[in-house]
Amino acid sequence: MASPNILYIHSHDTGRAIQPYGHAIPTPNMQRLAEEGILFRQNFCAGPTCSPSRAALLTGQSPHSAGMIGLAHRGFRMADYSHHIVHTLRKGGYRSALIGFQHVMAHDERDQIGYDDTHRGKGYHVAEVAPVAAKWLEAGPPEPFFLSVGFSETHRDWDDLSAEADPRYVRVPDPIPDTPETRRDMAGFIEKVKIFDHGVGHVLDALQAAGLAENTLVINTTDHGIAFPGMKCTLTDHGIGVMLILRGPGGFSGGKVCDALVSHVDLFPTLCDLLGIDPPDWLEGRSMMPLVRGDADEINDDIFAEVTYHAAYEPMRAVRTRRWKYIRRFEERSRPVLPNVDGSPTKNLLLAHGLADRTPESEQLYDLMFDPNEARNLAADPAHAGVLREMRDRLERWMKRTSDPLLRGPVPAPSGARVNDPDGAGPREPTITVP
Repeated sequence: MASPNILYIHSHDTGRAIQPYGHAIPTPNMQRLAEEGILFRQNFCAGPTCSPSRAALLTGQSPHSAGMIGLAHRGFRMADYSHHIVHTLRKGGYRSALIGFQHVMAHDERDQIGYDDTHRGKGYHVAEVAPVAAKWLEAGPPEPFFLSVGFSETHRDWDDLSAEADPRYVRVPDPIPDTPETRRDMAGFIEKVKIFDHGVGHVLDALQAAGLAENTLVINTTDHGIAFPGMKCTLTDHGIGVMLILRGPGGFSGGKVCDALVSHVDLFPTLCDLLGIDPPDWLEGRSMMPLVRGDADEINDDIFAEVTYHAAYEPMRAVRTRRWKYIRRFEERSRPVLPNVDGSPTKNLLLAHGLADRTPESEQLYDLMFDPNEARNLAADPAHAGVLREMRDRLERWMKRTSDPLLRGPVPAPSGARVNDPDGAGPREPTITVP
């Protein structure tokens, strides 16, 4: 068999809120993809913020190892763009193309990432990106190829609902109270998810029409949880749990569901394993091919995630096992970092009921078997002192193994980066430029 093509389709802020994960959100194209491929139910991003998550997936490293500790459009950069997967794939004979959204480099510098072709459109929404991707596929590109197709859906804003939206029958996310305001907010998100699914279908149809589907591995995922309070930019599963569907040659078929604990950093080594390419020595993840082949039930005892900067500085690290979640904050605060919560009607509702006065907990320990929504913090419970020590040790070992800069103290933003005051109210307030 010829080396398979790779089609990487990704969205912005979708979490797992699609039909294949059981949500009442019609996404027929992604449902079809899942029924033809493998759905990973327990996949997690390496950081619940945009650029760090994407950099981790595309380098196979934790965000701090990749150097992407903040947002690319605010002046943060990866330490070494030669670690981007396109450079390793090129050694295996792959030609790469970027169409649409990327967010690991400032958009006006995207040519420096290393793609062979970068296509500049008028925008990053499905309506602008999907037709360009379809045309590229239908033109008969050289094979094998790596094609990144990025949609900015489902990023906020979605203030205006269409006539088809009906907030009366919407279920809001688990961390959010069920009110008219939050249902209307969620209804807007659902409309964006449907648009995202339409874009996925448009690209998959073009892949099929071009006769490329049989020999193309499709990767369908997103960066992190959805943009509601307590989700995006948080280290609970509501923030780091993300969709992942793979379909194509090498065993990614049959409508299978995988419940193994996996992370975005496992995708790069998986591709190296599948393609027979020597994995670079910086990779921190593990190949998922033993799961796909049925040789193993698990590849990870634990996975890790982090936040350093989003709009503002908020250093946090987390480790998750099958049973337990441990989150540590590295700065004591008396109030939340509100600039790291996207503005929304839901945020306004929670602010009106005292969100700004809630003191963040410096350590959190959750029993995911009996508390899957991570609502009961057991860190101060003497009965769980042994588990707390074990999870602290797991996190510390990982931080040392990956040379986490937080071990040396507060992590400064690079010169020229733009950040918000952590004590501000929202990300759209004036920023501070780091000297």
